[in-house]
Amino acid sequence: MASVKVKFRPSTVDGKAGNVYYQVIHKGQVRQISTDYSLLPGEWDEKSGCVVFPVENKRRDDEVRTVVERMRWDQNRLRHIIRTLEDEQGNFTSEDVVTEFQQQRMRASLFGFMRHMADELRDMGRFRTAEAYRATLNSFMRFRAGKDLPVDALSAEMVKRYEACLKKRMLSLNTISFYMRILRAAYNRGTADGKARHDHPFKDVYTSIEKTRKRAIPVRMVKALRELDLSMKPSTELARDLFLFSFFTRGMSFVDMAFLQKKNLKDGVLTYRRRKTGQLLTIKWERCMEEIVRKHPNNQTDYLLPIITSTEDEWRQYRNGLHLVNNRLHMLAGQIGLEQPLTMYVARHSWATAAKMKQIPLSVISQGLGHNSQVTTQIYLAALEASVVDKANRQIISLV
Repeated sequence: MASVKVKFRPSTVDGKAGNVYYQVIHKGQVRQISTDYSLLPGEWDEKSGCVVFPVENKRRDDEVRTVVERMRWDQNRLRHIIRTLEDEQGNFTSEDVVTEFQQQRMRASLFGFMRHMADELRDMGRFRTAEAYRATLNSFMRFRAGKDLPVDALSAEMVKRYEACLKKRMLSLNTISFYMRILRAAYNRGTADGKARHDHPFKDVYTSIEKTRKRAIPVRMVKALRELDLSMKPSTELARDLFLFSFFTRGMSFVDMAFLQKKNLKDGVLTYRRRKTGQLLTIKWERCMEEIVRKHPNNQTDYLLPIITSTEDEWRQYRNGLHLVNNRLHMLAGQIGLEQPLTMYVARHSWATAAKMKQIPLSVISQGLGHNSQVTTQIYLAALEASVVDKANRQIISLV
């Protein structure tokens, strides 16, 4: 039977880190597999062939544990390859083992897999989801100090350490949950594609959604925003008008606004497909919407709004546009006496809240927002329900 041995190759420079490598031995034939796993001379015991953990050096201890973890997964994969070759072929060489291992390692890289998924989502037009995968990958890469790993090496212990790292950076629970859910989705996709074993590494970390502060603003604040004279500040005026356009179009998301084309408007009806869900939505074209489009006509492309103004790197223009608009809205919040942050996403919540205040049925609000489930709509309106109860409580208290 073929065997696998872990070896350490010291550096030719005294005190410098050496590298771990594997020997695959079968029928007297020996082949080597190189790795990028580095160990300092004192971290390897040649006699026992084992890693020695550093004393009183927490940071280095974590790095060595990561190396040991990767070595363990490599050895498990090599044993699995050997068993498979024995069952399927019977007659194989150590070179066959090495070749299969290298091919699997190329296919199963977590960083590469997530990049591929982000590119795939972008090609499908799901830009926001693609951006979420990129953001999560960048965060996880920082945690890993840029060291890639196989999808199936994502263990419960590593995920818990990643969560601890995010908490140490003082990120909110919802942000932590966001990263964990995206990472879990990538792992589950890897499992489905045969790139990972389904060991449920996320069962002990936070993946729920914590109730957040109210995002909606009252209609009177939307009206105050609309009445501001911003004619001397073109970029700020555009930001304000894009916020209003979102509110007027039932909380249309910024990415959908950015990629709206002139052909989407026909016979007094605006028709578009949500990039997040693929749902087809139609909106009756109103005068207030027309006024905004006519006010900002400087777009020579096929797009309806002046967010994407050239055909070069449209995705970058969308991201830069969102950043600029949110920056301008943040400054406008103070001008209308608003204490909470003002962003494009507030327009969506505000429309839903205004609809609820008008006692419009939840099913209609849900359809207007383009939600696939009324449960999502109820999350939007949770803060409103609390305010209604508080108002009722004040009326009762006043009777005493």
